[in-house]
Amino acid sequence: MKLSARNQFPGTVTKVTEGAVNGIVTIDVNGTPVTSTISMSAIRELGLEPGKRAYAVVKATEVMVGLGKHLTLSARNQFPGKVLSVEKGAVNSIVRIEALGGNTISATISNAAVEELGLKQGVDALAVIKATSVMVGID
Repeated sequence: MKLSARNQFPGTVTKVTEGAVNGIVTIDVNGTPVTSTISMSAIRELGLEPGKRAYAVVKATEVMVGLGKHLTLSARNQFPGKVLSVEKGAVNSIVRIEALGGNTISATISNAAVEELGLKQGVDALAVIKATSVMVGID
């Protein structure tokens, strides 16, 4: 599987909660649950069930960054870690956070947000991803 999305995390499906139209798939990535809300037809087409190897895939533009260990939000996926690097562009920056048991999560956020949050190498940060922004892939 080759994709342009920066964030591709291999893991194992631990739970599938079925709904009428959408379902919730939980993938264990190095001991951390990553939750995805996808259509039931996708769940069936991919054959997702507990024990199946799968990837949680997230575009960097879908990752929010906050400070602290956990925020009171509706977003299901909150991953505390440390900033590895900040690569500034003209308008946006790519912030890389070590989380998920040693994986790197890339977030594309505005330079203004980087400055307001004081993001730089070594700072504790929180990667926040809505479950609807997590795609699921298989080999």
